[in-house]
Amino acid sequence: MQSHERARLAMLVDSVWRMALRLGFRLARAWWHLRRPRHEGALVAIYVGQALLLVHSSYRDEWNFPGGSLEPGEAPEAAAHREMEEELGLPPHPLRPAGSVYGIWDGRRDRVHFFELHLDRLPELRLDNREIVATHLASPEELQSMALTGAVTAYLSSRSPVDSA
Repeated sequence: MQSHERARLAMLVDSVWRMALRLGFRLARAWWHLRRPRHEGALVAIYVGQALLLVHSSYRDEWNFPGGSLEPGEAPEAAAHREMEEELGLPPHPLRPAGSVYGIWDGRRDRVHFFELHLDRLPELRLDNREIVATHLASPEELQSMALTGAVTAYLSSRSPVDSA
């Protein structure tokens, strides 16, 4: 198979994955709104200077931090490391715990553990183009006008500009 044919096939497979994720997330949200399950997750606020790295999922309209659900028995920091590797291709870095929040997001009763990672420069990222389709390094001013997930908004409202320096 020629390389351009392989590339087209890969793009088609990625597109099917994105559609499946969008549909699955919509169905899951409908179920969560009915059942209100408990959920626990971990998100990582990655700072490069004063800017924050945001990720855009194929199935959400809002921007989020890298992260996701804790697996059964998994520690929040381990989940944060696993998700950074899965979503961005980042190897483990020392993370600073940054608290947790409770809220009802997407119909779930959620507890989200936050971690911070401060970098001098943005490393090369590897997106899967299925779940995570884009990243954006947002300045503090940009964040005010962006559509953000409820958890990210809760994190930002709990931080003062001095906290992220």
